[in-house]
Amino acid sequence: MGRIVVLALGGNDGLRGIDTDATGANLQAMIDHAKQKYPDIRIVLAGMAMAPNMGKDYVSRFQAIYPDLAKQNQVALIPFLLEGVGGRPESNQDDMIHPTAEGQKVVADNVWRVLRPLLQAMVSFH
Repeated sequence: MGRIVVLALGGNDGLRGIDTDATGANLQAMIDHAKQKYPDIRIVLAGMAMAPNMGKDYVSRFQAIYPDLAKQNQVALIPFLLEGVGGRPESNQDDMIHPTAEGQKVVADNVWRVLRPLLQAMVSFH
C-alpha cells in the first residue's frame, strides 16, 4: 500500500526566532523517521515563509530550509503553504496568523496542487 505524509511544520519556529539550523535538523529527523518506518512513503514538505520583521538574513535562511530539504531528500514541496493567504487581512483571523475558513480553502488548494499528482501516480501505478 502506498503512503503519503504531508509534513507541515507551520510558522512557530520562525515566529519564535528558533535557529534555522535547528529547525532544519528537526525537519530532517521527521523525514528520516517517516522513511525508516515506511520505506516506500511519499513525503510532501509544506514550505513556510517569515514576515520581514524577523530580519532579512533570518527570513532568507528560514525560507531556504524547505527547498533545500526537498531537494536533498527528493520529496515533493509545497513552496509556501500560506501562498495567497499570508499577510492578507481578509484571509486571516484577527491574529493575522491563522487563516479564516475562506483562507483554509486557499491553503487546501495549495496542498492539492502538489498532492493530486502524487495520488494520481499511485492510482495509475497500481
